[in-house]
Amino acid sequence: MIEQFVKAALAEDVGRGDLYALVEPAVAASAKIIAKSEGIVAGQKYIDALAKLENFSIDWFKFDKQTFKHGDVIATVRADSHTLLRCERTLLDMLLHASSIATLTKKYVDVIEPYNVKLLDTRKTRPLLRVFEKYATRCGGAVNHRMGLDDSLMIKDTHLKTIKNLQKYIENARKVIPFTAKIEVEAETLFVAQEAMVAGADIVMCDNMTPVQVEEVVAFRDEKHPHILLEASGNISLETIEEYAKTGVDAISSGALVHQANWIDISMKMD
Repeated sequence: MIEQFVKAALAEDVGRGDLYALVEPAVAASAKIIAKSEGIVAGQKYIDALAKLENFSIDWFKFDKQTFKHGDVIATVRADSHTLLRCERTLLDMLLHASSIATLTKKYVDVIEPYNVKLLDTRKTRPLLRVFEKYATRCGGAVNHRMGLDDSLMIKDTHLKTIKNLQKYIENARKVIPFTAKIEVEAETLFVAQEAMVAGADIVMCDNMTPVQVEEVVAFRDEKHPHILLEASGNISLETIEEYAKTGVDAISSGALVHQANWIDISMKMD
């Protein structure tokens, strides 16, 4: 899957061929990948696949999940000039995109680390980039939520509108979904959360609740259904996540890890 992604990314940029290579013969070349801001490295696996595909060498000085600061040399690359310049933008785009997500994710992780709460990503990813972007959140310290609709059964508010009897629905679901698949129910109120627990959900998502409302759900869970996992989600930001972490939930999910990640600054400089 990584190789296919890398091939497609490179083909998108190269098109019918690099016009630069038509003018002069290739010469031996090397370059440095230099950080112009601070952050967390992500993208190494994909760039290694690009190096293998295009037959250039790369020596890493900073690896996936490691921090870098302004001025650090993240890696050096060596090949003929045509190869390096053809691959430059694809290499940097993958490194920038993934590292930017990892960098923001790490900020969230650092805030909630004292509270023993897992940080989860979501399915709010760019089309065809889900695996890549979720890989980037892992590099930043997050835990992946489901990759797609086939991972677990999540019953959201839109689903609940079509379900007349939640307990009966969950009973029937247990008969047809994989044995290892969990069932999660989205709840926007304490009443719905209580209903979901009684109905047999494995996980209840406290969606768009205030921290005080989440605390009420946690108290009910702890007293009546301590085996059920609780997730907080909805409008979670760097400014609010600590208050949610204090409530006693098991996990907090945020789409902002991906869609609010601003690109950091990394460049390639030829020697």
